[in-house]
Amino acid sequence: MSDDREHLTWETYGTAVRELAGQVADDGYRPDIILAIARGGLFVAGSLGYALSVKNLYVMNVEFYTGVGETLDVPTTLPPYLDKFDLTDSRVLIADDVADSGKTLRHVYDFCEDVVGDVRSACLYEKSKSLIKCEYVWKRTDQWIEFPWSTLPALVDGGVQDA
Repeated sequence: MSDDREHLTWETYGTAVRELAGQVADDGYRPDIILAIARGGLFVAGSLGYALSVKNLYVMNVEFYTGVGETLDVPTTLPPYLDKFDLTDSRVLIADDVADSGKTLRHVYDFCEDVVGDVRSACLYEKSKSLIKCEYVWKRTDQWIEFPWSTLPALVDGGVQDA
């Protein structure tokens, strides 16, 4: 593997997410809900939930990246869809693994707009080109990031399975 990549190991992930949670706690922000951006944000949201004693975890499945450096024209929300009513007047912490272009985060912020009481974001990594500047970031980098959950190839094809 090339040295121009950021490598996050499972061991380092534990430290990173705990430090990220520490930023939220030290800031005095007490979210009612942690909103994970699937898929990478699922790990972050669950870990933050435990560290911050937040049991209300919600998920938005947003597709944007279709491959390394390949994206759709715009981020697209996939089912099952989150009901905005569930977020009404809540303090929401959006969780994701990386704020790369920021387009996915912008999509989720737009979804929350005019509904939630307060919305903030926490990401393990933020890139300088991100449209959204997260309130809580563990590390800033412009390198490609190798996450421990996505470095190995899938064991099965990712197509829609017949029921």
